[in-house]
Amino acid sequence: MTRLKTHIGRRAFIKNTSLAGGGLVLGFSIFNSCKQGDLEKLAVREMPKEWFEINTYLKIGDNGVITIYTPNPEFGQNIRTSMPMLIAEELDVDWKDVIVEQAPYHPEKYGFQFTGGSQGIRRRWEPLRMAGASARQMLRQAAAQSWQVPIAEITSIAGMLKHEASGQSAGYGEMALVASTLPVPEEVKLKEVKDFKIIGQSRKNVDAKSIVTGKPMFGSDYQKEGMLIAMIEHPPAFGMTLDSVDGSAAKAMPGILDVVTIKSFKDGFEKGGFDTNAFPELVAIVGNSTWEVMQAKKQLSVKWKPIKSYSESINGFRGKETKNIPAGFESTEKHKAKMEELAGKPGKIVRKDGKPEAAFKNAATILERSYSAPYLAHNSMEPLNAFAHVIGDKVKIAAPIQIPSLIVPTLASSLGIPAENIEMELPRMGGGFGRKAYGHYVVEAALISQKVNAPVKLVYSREDDMTNGIYRPTYHATYRAALDENNNLMALHVKAGGIPESPLFANRFPAGALDNYMAEQWSIDSNITIGAFRAPRSNFMAGAEQAFLDELAETMGKDPIEFRLDLLKRAKEDPVGEQNDYDAERYAGVLELLREKAAWGQEDRNIHRGVSAYFCHNSYAAHVLDLTIENGKPVVQNVCCAIDCGIVVNPDAAKNMAEGAITDGIGNAFFGELTFKEGVPQKNNFDQYQMIRMMDAPKEIDVHFVQNEIAPTGMGEPPFPPIFGALANALYQATGRRHYQQPFVSDRPPLVG
Repeated sequence: MTRLKTHIGRRAFIKNTSLAGGGLVLGFSIFNSCKQGDLEKLAVREMPKEWFEINTYLKIGDNGVITIYTPNPEFGQNIRTSMPMLIAEELDVDWKDVIVEQAPYHPEKYGFQFTGGSQGIRRRWEPLRMAGASARQMLRQAAAQSWQVPIAEITSIAGMLKHEASGQSAGYGEMALVASTLPVPEEVKLKEVKDFKIIGQSRKNVDAKSIVTGKPMFGSDYQKEGMLIAMIEHPPAFGMTLDSVDGSAAKAMPGILDVVTIKSFKDGFEKGGFDTNAFPELVAIVGNSTWEVMQAKKQLSVKWKPIKSYSESINGFRGKETKNIPAGFESTEKHKAKMEELAGKPGKIVRKDGKPEAAFKNAATILERSYSAPYLAHNSMEPLNAFAHVIGDKVKIAAPIQIPSLIVPTLASSLGIPAENIEMELPRMGGGFGRKAYGHYVVEAALISQKVNAPVKLVYSREDDMTNGIYRPTYHATYRAALDENNNLMALHVKAGGIPESPLFANRFPAGALDNYMAEQWSIDSNITIGAFRAPRSNFMAGAEQAFLDELAETMGKDPIEFRLDLLKRAKEDPVGEQNDYDAERYAGVLELLREKAAWGQEDRNIHRGVSAYFCHNSYAAHVLDLTIENGKPVVQNVCCAIDCGIVVNPDAAKNMAEGAITDGIGNAFFGELTFKEGVPQKNNFDQYQMIRMMDAPKEIDVHFVQNEIAPTGMGEPPFPPIFGALANALYQATGRRHYQQPFVSDRPPLVG
């Protein structure tokens, strides 16, 4: 049984009582019991006296109903259900008595409210359970004190407290008042996995009814009395900035109040890692309605000018780094030429095991293949939007954003308002995938509100969203394998780069499984802004790596799953190097489960199968994809998926995330592509940028989880990267042709049946 200290002074755990509300209110710092020592433990404030106004993890009403607050923003992965399940499990309540609400931005109470990186459940696993366990312990203590019996004799089940010997019982609500006067326990016991009643059991999305009935809950739905609508005009090309604007014709249009210019960052402001902004100087048009603003926007007369090259210091998660932003207009064809040029030159060696150069010199056969992928737009269903109301030295924000904490310093600097005066609501996001981690649109809304002295909702059109930057970078990777005269693998070499970053993970599989291994990387500066895209970097490297391993296995005459397992056996029993990122046993376990569930080796001759596996975000995912060729086109029939993400909190939600990641990955692999010509994005809406359609989605997706008692690891992103390789490998089995460039629809001749 896990024991946790609930106190690290007043900075880690607080109890606030509110007798007027008739309930018990508890608040916990996210950082208590977290193992990431590099995160700062933020101070926790005392809460307001009126408990209905506070921001805590749970409230217990005198009627026994429990309100649980979800600290992290929600964008579709269902943490608004899964996170409260952690608290409810340890609190020992009936799930039907739980009401779930979204917590607002409040770092002193909720810590780092970050949704992304598949870290939500992983980082909250112990703190949220501790919140429930501590409350339960205080309720048991209240009952023991009231009934004058030892606390050890008090049991709890489904929100009821009982003392078997005396026959006394009471609901949690009856003991909440007494419990609120007791000290927080110094230490709490967490349940054993075998005793879980809620964790591991599927619970339906608490927002399902609101979503399907169209209840306003997304940022785009947000309304406020007196609210104006704003839209922005940004440069037509990367490499340009604002020169001048004449807004007189637009201002003369019906319903238009003003045309203003804004500058997102003050001079000298040191940006954080998520302060990426393609166009920090913008023109904004403000009016009474979206339609009026859209029509008036067409009447703007704006002149743009080329930017000059510059460098800037970024203070991100990895410390300070300098980024170089070149002048000029960039094009896809120019990028391809640059990447191929650098791919042919020596890169920066970031890992070297053994003597790979000698192995290649002495090889009987060398297999070399290069892979590339284009820029991708996030294209969340809900375009960017944000509400802001600046009143003097205070500001109210309501925005769908993944990391509210990281935009607050920028808001404070740009507005000249103390950070503690910024209040933020966190409406549900209509998708994010990394795009809404970059909060420039929140700053823009606030600056516009400040200029027009009114509440404003900034609305991006789909065209604004798709052409305003922060894309998945464009990448290139070359793999080489050295084989001896008996087709034994002697060495492997990978060299990867991109614009403007390299996708390489030098210490991931198959590093550690080979005596001779080398990894090199390179990058090219760009003024096209990029950012996190579902499973950053992994979303390319997995496809390239797994497609190469498939071709290598064929060259060696080996079954592709058995080949991977042989490498993992070496990595487990006699690993090379000490910096390997993955657990070879867990990696092999997910492949073995997949082999069983997919009935690998019992193939139907009419079905073409591809396999792929990958480790990222602390988890392991593997797929077997089955497709057929119908009327000359590939049709994905089934995807069998195996995942090791530790304990699965909510199987329904986890399965849904896997299904979404698989479908999204197939769509991006087949169709995803954003090109540039002289700095201008060549696609700006869905009539040009093809997204996956129903006819392209798998007919079936079969998801299986490795059963273990490992604390939860990542789930939202790990199933995404390996689907690229599984699809590429299945296409090869169907057509006899390997795919080396994404999207696959532009990298193939007509298919035959």
